[in-house]
Amino acid sequence: DARCIAVLIKGITNPFFSSVIQIIETQVQKKKYAMVMQHVEAYEDELDVALELIKEKRLRGIIFLGGAYRHDSQKLAKLNVPFVFSTIGTVQDEGAKTYSNTAVDDYTESQKMVNYLLDLGHKRIAIIAEGSAAESVGQLRLEGYKKALKDNGIAYDASLVRYMKSELTEFSVANGYQVTKELIGSGVDCTAIYVISDLMAFGAYKAVFDAGKKIPEDYSVMGFDGLEITKYFHPSLTTMEQPCSQMVKHSIELLMDAIDGETEEKQILLDADLQERDSVAEIGQGM
Repeated sequence: DARCIAVLIKGITNPFFSSVIQIIETQVQKKKYAMVMQHVEAYEDELDVALELIKEKRLRGIIFLGGAYRHDSQKLAKLNVPFVFSTIGTVQDEGAKTYSNTAVDDYTESQKMVNYLLDLGHKRIAIIAEGSAAESVGQLRLEGYKKALKDNGIAYDASLVRYMKSELTEFSVANGYQVTKELIGSGVDCTAIYVISDLMAFGAYKAVFDAGKKIPEDYSVMGFDGLEITKYFHPSLTTMEQPCSQMVKHSIELLMDAIDGETEEKQILLDADLQERDSVAEIGQGM
């Protein structure tokens, strides 16, 4: 009897997932299961990958890490193995069956990030978002940005919204660098840059420095995820920290319950934690 649990990861280059994977591995081994890791390419549908994997291996369960949050209900119905979505919320079409997931509320947490900047007097806030039209975490973070502006009576300006480059690795340092370089080069007026992932924010730092500018004096920069390394950025990065270990703990529990025959689907939304550090300044201070 193969006691195997598959972890399907979309966005393997994202270091946020490395910490998550380590925690999953420890938890899975504790439960006396083996772990199979499968990388899902940006253009692949993770459900197709899962269905292929089920044919090849005798799996007891699947954890989906990252990816889209709306799925084809017919494909979902074909998954005859217990599964849980981790780190992504889920949106279900009317009448479709929901499924278990655990995530932070990216939409709400993103609003909090932007409100934080607005409270400090920033009005011209650029965002570096995910380019794909796919409904994803990146999309939710962009929607949260728009909502915060709207609630504060600030007109949406499309020139402040920049998308990561499709020809570069998603959420990479290089992507953050390239997009920020173009943003600054375009001469668009902004005082803050909200980057939807910490790793891209690191690239944004270099683009700001290369332009002969300072953080936070010229541009406040803000990330999202709460990677350990952000404490050591110079200046240290203000970011929204996701509760990795809590998320994993819930995911494993939900999966084990499902393997034990628990049929009730549960959606667990966790709060993230705004880490106020040195990369954001109040407008009026040194501006």
